[in-house]
Amino acid sequence: MGRKTLIATLCATACLSTSLHVSAATYQSEEGTLTVDEVVGGLKHPWAVAFLPGNKGMLVTERTGSLRVVSPDGKLSAPISGVPKVWVQGQGGLLDVVLSPDFAKDRMVYLTYAEASADGQTGGTAAGRGRLSPDMTRLEGFTRIFQQQPKLSVGNHFGSRMVFDQDGYLFIALGENNNRPTSQDLDKLQGKVVRLNADGSVPDDNPFVGQKNVRPEIWSYGHRNQQGAALNPWNGTVWTNEHGPMGGDEINIIERGANYGWPISTFGINYNGQPIPESKGKIVEGVTNPFHVWEKSPAISGMAFYSADTFKPWDHNIFVGALAAQVLIRLELKDDKVVHEERLLGELKARIRDVRQGPDGYLYVLTDEDDGKLLKVGLAQ
Repeated sequence: MGRKTLIATLCATACLSTSLHVSAATYQSEEGTLTVDEVVGGLKHPWAVAFLPGNKGMLVTERTGSLRVVSPDGKLSAPISGVPKVWVQGQGGLLDVVLSPDFAKDRMVYLTYAEASADGQTGGTAAGRGRLSPDMTRLEGFTRIFQQQPKLSVGNHFGSRMVFDQDGYLFIALGENNNRPTSQDLDKLQGKVVRLNADGSVPDDNPFVGQKNVRPEIWSYGHRNQQGAALNPWNGTVWTNEHGPMGGDEINIIERGANYGWPISTFGINYNGQPIPESKGKIVEGVTNPFHVWEKSPAISGMAFYSADTFKPWDHNIFVGALAAQVLIRLELKDDKVVHEERLLGELKARIRDVRQGPDGYLYVLTDEDDGKLLKVGLAQ
């Protein structure tokens, strides 16, 4: 990092840290006193947060269809215009938001969202991008660059999270639309991780390019409902997490062409208490095993690696939001294994939808409620 870039980053970090600070609630945790500031409330089922460079605040999606700016001093903008029409049905709506790796030059904002079929009876996940206007009031020239085909959801299991890797490829983690067998069908885009170029075109070196009756976008398959994804900052690998059925929530390290098993292998059972019909067991030959499993589902969502220097006790930890358990899960890593788990923020009794590490080293957490909140979480120093 150059000297000018370092100075700018430190200034932005200082500004963000001070301008968002109000009197914090405190809770005890294993690593010290946890501080929780409310940055902004009044959000309608917020789903994702992305940080704008230069201390310009944050973008937040609301599942109901709005994209908003949260200013550095915690003010909530009116909805940004130019956002695509979304299918607000069940778990569907406006979902993830990420910035282009070259945002400083191209100002491109990427969104995933539920998109209705032509007859409006079913839907699937789509992704697109538009240019954020200088005054941050509109997305200009928004274009869909990806759509899940066929559209099979009646309101369930859209996924979805996006990750740009270190080479600039876009990974999108998708749900299987609550249609179990489709996760194993390579002619469909349900239950897959897809890998695209930034403009939505398919890279020539994707694992299934050129194969008959196989979608070339596919990077991995056999997933259920992926609602968390993050780039490991130390080795550049893409990680996702996914909901199991009743039990069997997973974290997976995504590998080229790998099959992650759903529904032929799972640690969960059906909601009626019966086995998954297609399941051959928890561990099945030829299937890539999960990195980590919860046999009792916390209903996991957003995920973030902690790589900042701000709070040393969190170094090399993973943070995962949980919806049903209404906690923020902290996982300690050692030698590429989870060696300890702690559950945080249970006092809030709120569904944790997303968690991201901010440029100031704090964690920023979204609560998925009618009156959703963006919270800033740290350790007292």
